[in-house]
Amino acid sequence: MAFAMAITSRVDGGYGAEAFVYGTYTSTGGSTGGEVVTGLLSCKGLHLQPKGSAVISTQSVVNETFPVNGGSITIVTSADEVGQWFANGY
Repeated sequence: MAFAMAITSRVDGGYGAEAFVYGTYTSTGGSTGGEVVTGLLSCKGLHLQPKGSAVISTQSVVNETFPVNGGSITIVTSADEVGQWFANGY
């Protein structure tokens, strides 16, 4: 069971001093989620977009209450799910 994530882009200075961070996540070996480390000091929101060729049967979720101090966000996904994420904050 493994969960991996990567940051692919960061844009600073959006709304005021707000930053936008983009990345990918991969759950393999039956894994159903993990920690997305955004690199933000305070995360106001995280949006998940699963990738696939068909409709998925379950919705991926963020297991946090926003805003989150620190940039580590727990997500729960379908087993072996691959997708993209987008976070905003400071």
